[in-house]
Amino acid sequence: MAVALLREPPLSPPPDLGPYGRRDYDALADEPRCELILGRFYLTPGPSPLHQMVVFLLARRLDEIAGSTGGLALPAPLDVVLADHSVVQPDVIYIAAPRRGIVQERIEGAPDLLVEVLSPGTVRRDRGEKLALYAQAGVREYWIVDPRERQIEFLVNEGGRFVVALPAGAEYRSQALPEVHLDLAALWQQLAARL
Repeated sequence: MAVALLREPPLSPPPDLGPYGRRDYDALADEPRCELILGRFYLTPGPSPLHQMVVFLLARRLDEIAGSTGGLALPAPLDVVLADHSVVQPDVIYIAAPRRGIVQERIEGAPDLLVEVLSPGTVRRDRGEKLALYAQAGVREYWIVDPRERQIEFLVNEGGRFVVALPAGAEYRSQALPEVHLDLAALWQQLAARL
């Protein structure tokens, strides 16, 4: 099957869904890695070591939380089916204990928390199409991590749109997921120690 693959999202969002669906996604080969977002295929470039270190540290922290609460934390690549027109591979996925039923061969439905670590090739997609898609799909919380600037945008879903949640000093505590908390100073110190 020949498909049109986009390396970057268009400058403005297309007015309608693209021509592809989950059945088309399922028919693809495993390589190159890509995502189906609003009916369009996007190539996912290989991540940098900095990107992967941040993914590892955040997945490990969320896994510690999940281990004590019965939830589940998983790093990419793993398919998350949000709609027939959208199958994504977020960098880190967190599912609270009561919602573990969405874990099947893939994640079928909106996880509680999705994390995307920005890379030069994915910034527009993570802040554009994915942000809108995640809000619409019912993802309760979305973290956008900028590893170069050592910043995390904590976004909480309120009625189908994300609003910014601010950390209290050097610690972030989720209001949507009370078990989730993150010591920001410790995270960036751990990253610095690995560089």
